[in-house]
Amino acid sequence: MRTGLLRGIAVAATVAAFSAGPAWAQDLSFMVRNATGVTIDGFYVSHTDTDDWEENLLENAYLASGYEVEVVIADGRRTCMYDILTTFADGDEVDDYGVDLCDLGVYTLE
Repeated sequence: MRTGLLRGIAVAATVAAFSAGPAWAQDLSFMVRNATGVTIDGFYVSHTDTDDWEENLLENAYLASGYEVEVVIADGRRTCMYDILTTFADGDEVDDYGVDLCDLGVYTLE
């Protein structure tokens, strides 16, 4: 039985850098809040110039409804614009394109 906020990941999910970026590039950090009533089993964040989704930040875990988790994007890029794909345990998906992560404090799914 699934209990608690997340299983199998730490409180902060981190995207590893795929290439070395400038030393002054800052990590982007925001909270993901699940207010949908359905468990989130996939959360993908990709740069807007990318044609494919990056890896699932939840990996083999989930985010239960009513909970939130901090996400840190540490990909070395100097941009703020990303696309987000969220998948749910009931098979539904929500995609959100052109999200400004620099100004985002909380990303709430309702």
